[in-house]
Amino acid sequence: MDLRERLKDKKRIVIKVGSSSLTHEETGAINLTKLEILVREISDLKNTGKDVILVSSGAIAVGRQAAGLSKKPDQIAEKQACAAIGQAKLMMLYQKLFSEYGQVGAQILMTKKTMLDNLSRVNALNTFQALMALGAVPIVNENDTISTFEMRFGDNDTLSAIVAALVDADLLILLSDIDGLFTDDPNKNPDAGFISVVDHVDDQLMEMGKGSTGSSVGTGGMATKLAAAKIATSAGADMIIANGSDFHIIHKLVQGRDFGTIFAAQPDEDFYLIDYLEKLTD
Repeated sequence: MDLRERLKDKKRIVIKVGSSSLTHEETGAINLTKLEILVREISDLKNTGKDVILVSSGAIAVGRQAAGLSKKPDQIAEKQACAAIGQAKLMMLYQKLFSEYGQVGAQILMTKKTMLDNLSRVNALNTFQALMALGAVPIVNENDTISTFEMRFGDNDTLSAIVAALVDADLLILLSDIDGLFTDDPNKNPDAGFISVVDHVDDQLMEMGKGSTGSSVGTGGMATKLAAAKIATSAGADMIIANGSDFHIIHKLVQGRDFGTIFAAQPDEDFYLIDYLEKLTD
């Protein structure tokens, strides 16, 4: 079966949306039109019988705007204060919108410590499984309000891949401000070629990640997305990087239409999530 054709049969999908995809570029305020489309797309996937987990950035960006700050905060305490304000506002909106489509949203906040501790990791998995059994939509973010530098995942690309590996998802969709993977940075090189399919995430591909991002609110560049691809595909999930400027792309991707870059699952029997997490702390 064609790689994209089999996307129709995915049963457990993790979708990650970045801050730049949820906010207005001009003001940093939440984009309510896009948020409603995102919720409707996820709700309709749920209506087809699929499990869906949403990894949502945006807490600091939304909190910054609500607090009246003109720029992204530099101080850790200020960032965490913005996260506390913004996370509450985001969840309020998600709950309201999901309820309008007959769905229930559930907040899960994680730190790296959640995954490194054996008991906490098992508890997290049990919680995800119980929520999905109840038909809820887990909405995941890093616990920016309390996490320290040592206990941070660093970006939600990594977090979403770790969640996909934890819950044995068969598809991870990363939605950001880029169309997919290119041979070079398309913002700097107009001759950069688009890569539609990646059969294997090797060392040469990882070198292509330059860690750049054109967004003033996001934290993840291509390097973090390729690292996420390595985790997800090793754990047995296909992964797609696609442009989140229009969230209608979600149902198009799951229908197998030709958008974004798809990374084919390459299950690695030697891949252990805890080993990867321990490397992040080195």
